[in-house]
Amino acid sequence: MTEKEKMLAGQLYQAGDAELLSERLRARKLLQKLNHSDPEDSNFRTDILQNLFGKIGKNFWLEPPFYCDYGSNITIGNEVFFNFNCVILDVVPVTFGDRVLIAPNVQFYPATHPIDTQTRGELWEYGKEIHVGSDVWIGGGSIICPGVKIGNRSIIGAGSVVTKDVPEGVIVAGNPARFLRMLEK
Repeated sequence: MTEKEKMLAGQLYQAGDAELLSERLRARKLLQKLNHSDPEDSNFRTDILQNLFGKIGKNFWLEPPFYCDYGSNITIGNEVFFNFNCVILDVVPVTFGDRVLIAPNVQFYPATHPIDTQTRGELWEYGKEIHVGSDVWIGGGSIICPGVKIGNRSIIGAGSVVTKDVPEGVIVAGNPARFLRMLEK
């Protein structure tokens, strides 16, 4: 397997691989254009986003600045909004359902490192996919950790650190995020 294939499969890989370096550079160049674009030039921004992301649905809106590793591993549903300063370290797939609202400064961290000191010291890393369901609202400054799945209709309170899966139709908040209550249907 190539380092990219290992990365996408969630296996240990070397991020310094030439192919991966090239793909990250491509994303950085697109992000620079996006993050310095004219706010009135929505067609230009849309073109960049279509080239950056793996898939975007209808009526996707993103407020720059935005940061990611590759972009191509991100899938966005319909009617999704990302507010300012979102970060997605998309070394594995990161997916968003429909009608998802992302507040400012939300960070998605599927990238992680081995606990074993020697392996980590040899610069191996890996990722665990993140999946966000439909009709989800993630409050400002939240961090979504590797491997987390957020169920449909759930709300993540501002400033939360989500370390475990969030079931459908609940509100969670805190560090680490804890169940607060069920939502009415």
